Parts: sequence; C-alpha cells; structure tokens
Amino acid sequence: MNCFLSISAGKTHIMDPKNKMIKKRKLETGIKVIKIGNKTISLEGYLTKKTKTESNEPLPNPVGASAQDSQTGQTTLSVNLNPKEQQNVAENSKTRAFPGDPAYLKTRQGLPLWTRQDEIRGILQQDDVLVLVGETGSGKSTQVPQFLYQEQWCQRKKVRIEKDGWTEEVNVGGMIAITQPRRVAATTLAHRVSREAGTPLNGERGVSSNRKNATSRGLVGYSVRFDHRVPPGTKIKYMTEGMLLQELLRDPHLRQYSAIIVDEIHERSVDVDLLSGFLKQIVTRDKAGRAGIPLKVVIMSATANVESIKQFFSGATPDEPFDSSTVKEDPTSSPVRLLQIEGRQFPVDVVHTLKPVPDIQETLLKTIFKIHTEEPLQDKHGRADILAFLTGQEEIEAAQRLIEEYAATLAANVPKIKVFPLFGQLSMEAQHEAFQPIKGGFTRKIVLATNIAETSVTVPGVRYVVDCGKAKVKQFRPRLGMESLLAKPISKSSAIQRAGRAGREGPGKCFRLYTEETYGTLEKTDLPEILRTDVLGAVLTMKARGIDDVMSFPLMDPPDVESVEKALLHLHLLGAIDDEGGITETGRKMVRFPVTAPYARVLLAAADPKFECLAEAIDIISIITAGEDIFLQIQTEETKEEVEIYRKELYRREGDLLTYLNTMQLYVSENADRVQWCKTRKINTRNMKQALNIRKQLRGLCVKQGLMEQPPPDPQPFSPISPERAATILQCFLKGFALKTAMLAPDSSYVTTHGKHVVAIHPASVLHGQKKEAIMFLEHVYTQKNYAKKVSAIQAAWITDALEN
Repeated sequence: MNCFLSISAGKTHIMDPKNKMIKKRKLETGIKVIKIGNKTISLEGYLTKKTKTESNEPLPNPVGASAQDSQTGQTTLSVNLNPKEQQNVAENSKTRAFPGDPAYLKTRQGLPLWTRQDEIRGILQQDDVLVLVGETGSGKSTQVPQFLYQEQWCQRKKVRIEKDGWTEEVNVGGMIAITQPRRVAATTLAHRVSREAGTPLNGERGVSSNRKNATSRGLVGYSVRFDHRVPPGTKIKYMTEGMLLQELLRDPHLRQYSAIIVDEIHERSVDVDLLSGFLKQIVTRDKAGRAGIPLKVVIMSATANVESIKQFFSGATPDEPFDSSTVKEDPTSSPVRLLQIEGRQFPVDVVHTLKPVPDIQETLLKTIFKIHTEEPLQDKHGRADILAFLTGQEEIEAAQRLIEEYAATLAANVPKIKVFPLFGQLSMEAQHEAFQPIKGGFTRKIVLATNIAETSVTVPGVRYVVDCGKAKVKQFRPRLGMESLLAKPISKSSAIQRAGRAGREGPGKCFRLYTEETYGTLEKTDLPEILRTDVLGAVLTMKARGIDDVMSFPLMDPPDVESVEKALLHLHLLGAIDDEGGITETGRKMVRFPVTAPYARVLLAAADPKFECLAEAIDIISIITAGEDIFLQIQTEETKEEVEIYRKELYRREGDLLTYLNTMQLYVSENADRVQWCKTRKINTRNMKQALNIRKQLRGLCVKQGLMEQPPPDPQPFSPISPERAATILQCFLKGFALKTAMLAPDSSYVTTHGKHVVAIHPASVLHGQKKEAIMFLEHVYTQKNYAKKVSAIQAAWITDALEN
C-alpha cells in the first residue's frame, strides 16, 4: 500500500491514495504515531515542534580505554599456552622460512610483533577470536596478515553445503580481509605490504626481482570507495569497513575469507560497530553457511577497552557480569583470546602553551615557522619533518597558502619547504604524495592533516607534531533532525596518539596549542560515532541484511531508541522500507550505492522516466561529495569584483544545485586548460578533480545496474539547462530531501517543515539575501544560528508531492 504524509494547518496525517487515514492512533497523551513493523513511532517533534525536555540519563560508556593505559609500562598479558606449546613456539621462530622481499626483511625483524608471530599463529590454530592490543609502532597493521595467510586453515577449500533440500558446491576461505577506518590507511598499507611481500601493486617486480614469488599475479590488494585493485591470486585484502559491509550484503557468510582483521577498532565508527555485530553473529552462531569452517576474527587496536571487547565477542550480554576465566568454557560462545604487544616508541617531549591561545591558526603557523628555523633538518635518526593537525580541508588549504608564501621569503641558507595536505576528501594520488620521500636534500616536508593521520599509517620522517587540540565531529541533533559538523576538543586518547606520531622513527617533540590544564579537562576517549550521529545508513544496512528487529541487533553501544525510530520513519518516507518494516526493492537498490541514503534515493528517482535526469543528478552529487565548497572564499573586495565577472556565467537563479550542475558541465566542456579555468573563477581545482573521479565511478555503477546507457566521453559542448528542466531536477532531489525543506514565514524568516525551526540561508549560497516561497537545503550547519546550506528555490506544492511513497 502506498502512503504519504500530508502537511496542512500545522497537522500531520498519514494517508493512502484514496485519502483514507491509515495506521494512525492516539496515545493517552494524544500524540500521533505511525506503526512500522513492530515499532510504534511517535511523530511528535518529527514534523511538528517538540517540547524541549531535559534528560539526566547518562550516555553508555564508550568502548576504548585511554591510550595512556597502553603506554604506562603495563606487562604483556599472558596467553594460555602450555609449556610444551611455548617450547614449540621458540623452536619454530628459529627454523621457519619467511616469504617476502628480503630487502624489507631487516626492517620487519626489528618490529616488536616479529618475535610474537608464532604465538599469534598458535592462538588462531586453537581459537577463532583474538583481541590484539599492539602499541604504536608494533607493526600489527602490516605484519599480522603476512603471518597468517600461509596457515593451513587459511587455504581455500571446496565444500558442499546443503540448503533447502539440495546440495551446492562452493569455495570457502583463502583470503584475509583487513579493515581500516579510512581510505588512505587501506591503500597506503596495501602498497607497503605488497612491496614487503615482493608483489608491488604497480605491477612491477619486487626489489629482489629474481625471487620466485615476485609474480604479476599479486598477493595483496585493496578495495575502497571509488577505487579497487585486487590482482588475481590476492591473499591479503585491505579495505574500508564500509566496503566489507557491502560484501556482507552480497555474501552473509563471507565465504571467500578465512579471517577478518578489524584494525583500529578504538575509533568506533558506525561502520566498525555494525561490522563487529555481524562478525559476532557469524562467530557465535551456526556455521552451516560455511560448511562448518570457522571464520577467524582478529580485533586490533593501539588502545582499547579489551575486557569489553572480549565480553562482546564471547556472546555475553552487556548487563551480565564478565568473568574472563570462564570465557573458553562457555559452550555457547566462541573462545576469545587476548594478547598485548609492546610498542616501539622513542621519547617524545610534549610542550603545552602557558596560556589559552586566542587564534589557533595564527599560533599554529608561528609554531611551524619557529620549528623550521630553529630545529635541525635531520640527525642520526634521519629526517626531521613536521606533521600539523588541523580541523578540516578549509583550514588546511588556508594554512598551506600562507606557509608557501612564507617559504618564498626564506634566506638561501635556510632549508626549503614543501607542504603536503592530507584529508579524507583528497584524491588517492594526492593522499599518497604525503607519504612519499621528498626530493631534494635541503628541504623540509610539512604535512597538514586532519585526524586521519592519528593512527594506522606512519608518515615517514615526522619528528615534530603540532596539535591544534580540536577535530571536526559529527553531531546529530534529534530535536532538529539534522546533523552538524563542528570543531570540538579532542579526547586524551587522540592527544596521546597525535603526540606518538613524533616518536615513530626517533626522539621527537609535540607542541600542543593548549594548556596542560586544558589537557586535564579532556574526555578520556571519544564517544562512539553511533551514539552521536544519524543512524539512517546503519539501519538501512541492517534491514538490507535481513535484520527485522534492529533494536535487538548486537552492538557494543546501542543508539537511543529515538534515533532508531527517526531513522525508521525517514527510511519509510524514502520508500526504503514498507509499512511492515521490511526492506523494499527500492531499499535494496539504495544500499548498493556508495553514497548516503537520501542521495541514493535521488539517483534512483533520476533514472525514473518521470524525471530522466540521472546524468545531471550524478554531476551535482559528485561535486557535493567531493569535499567542501568548490567556490573558494575571496578575501578582498577588489578581487571579489573581478572574480564575480567570471562566476556570473555559473550562477543560476534556481539556487546552488543548478549552479553546481552549470559548473560541472562548463568544467568538462573546457578543452584547453582546466586548471587555469578554475583559477580565474576561484574554484577549488582539487575538489573538481575529485568530483570528476566520483562522477566517473557513479556513472559506471549506474551503467552496470542498467539505470543508464554509456554516456559519451568528455569534453561535450555546453548547453544551458532550461527552466523547465531545472524544475524537474529539483523535484527529483526532493525525493531524497523532502524533509529538508522550509517555508517563507510572514516575518520573512524560513521555518522548516520538519520540526518547525527557524533557519537562515548561509552567506555562501547564491540565494543568500533572497526571499523565495519555499527552499530545499541539503546540509545544515549550526554555529551562531541555524544555517541552511546547498539551498535551492522550490514550490511549496512540490513538498507534499515528494512525500508520497
């Protein structure tokens, strides 16, 4: 049955096409509700203003102890190996032949993890789950998969599986997956391990080219969003957590894998929490789907609450008291083993400011300049480069420009400077540049990074760290129904991880741009992402995986009920789930796209004959997901007047989305110098290149799914979009963003249809200062006031039409 929400006279109704009220009843308090499956969800505060209430209920404790715990000289935790097994471990470590390129062998043998490899093998021969706590520099991210891929239990096996009365012959195992929270970590680690193994990902032979195993087939691959390199014969596969979740939807038993290694679990992203829940189900439940062959799971972190993780994977519920001595004897759970590895960390001198810093950006630049002019370029340990932590892309690019201007004024006897940005939205090629050795002996490398450089991957040569003490954090506001990305103080755990980057290759220094007193007030660990962000994508993934009751799904820290209910209602409005709470065919298609659920819904709607604007939708979404605003901020009025002359051809009166479309189409039609084209209009060249890459990937995905024909190659002549076509495109976007709309009030303010909150159009929007009947906005930022970003002018009647399921 199709239904839609009708908004009129401040009232909300759920109606079928015949205007009959459905599934609406009143509680004792008179609150309207909707029933989806086994959930009865209140509509109060969702499309009407909700009375603000105070909650004194504490948040669940996050999993992940302070990083200080793993750096206090704590003794290695014992594993339960008997004396004979320990003797075998010692003998095996002397006689085992180690594969890989010998050019890297000495470096690998110097890692603390090297002497414990037989211990790791012995544990996983006996048991299915290992929690490995390896301090910074132990080598866990690169070495553990290389220790395991030749084990007998890690070889592919052909087996017969009985299902519904018939027998199917399938392959189980043969590959190890290592998940990372970020793309740059997955790709960088894959390239490093492939070189160590003697089968580089660039297709060339290893350093020792006469080795038999240096073949073109490859041993190591990676899979991240919009980039996949998995050579034939791959045994070790690095991937982001989201990509493994995608594979889980296609193969719930993960049959191609013998082991899953979950790295950096302490970051507690939504994806890693979901992944942990699915892995727990595979480990603790019937293994008939794998013909009885167990899936080995290794949980790795530099800092984590290991007891909570052991409890989670043992099958115990969070409310049950945990006794580690009885974990193995529990017949209903998989044995969980624990191993802690010491790290390889040089001393780091931590320097705090004496008083609070009024301007973090200015102080950061002065600190970098002071380090560069006063500290040596290298010493007996090697290079002494600088890694500075900033909050986001905009701050990094502004600092890069100022540092490069400063570098041009340096005297000839002062080392030169080469600046490398490092943030999540960079292209893979640009991210990898920060990890490459710098050319020119009399030059210092300065890497400006967000918190993606905190863990997993070491930036070579770094001996000085400048820590601004903040990071941009997603925060979902259920009352507003919107998600904000705000710069907030980091945790003590993050501060320790950042300082540790300076001591990976030699003694270092960390300059914290905050006082020691401020450090003492920081939270011990970061709050798990699932407790502070919108769980819309997580609930859609669970539904696609066949989880009917999402509240009973095993999570280390379950989100609050209100967040789940709002996600269910939102998915219902998007047409991803039906009235019974089950996933629809639309929902199954949405989950295949590597974009958020609303954007996925827009792409599906754009392929519908009613709209037929898929190419245009892809162009717009590519620019939006490529990074921050493509239009650079202009500092002076004189420059602004000059640039606006060129930007006028890009602007559309319909708003930002059509302006993005215009920009992309003019950009790809440019057949001469695209870099100069961007410079003239003050457009972020880096973001446009990334947008082109995303555009290519989304087009390929849509062609593969039969949603569009193969588009003609670029460049194509530019043809302006007609007003009628523009209206069709905006109505298509409303299929995914009908709840992010606002109406013009009598006092000339904009009031949202969802929640009845006042919002203002952001100054960066082309519609800033204009009054329209109604607006649609794709993003929301909460600073001094509620700002709507990526705004388009729409008609009020379109909103109700778009809410039809």
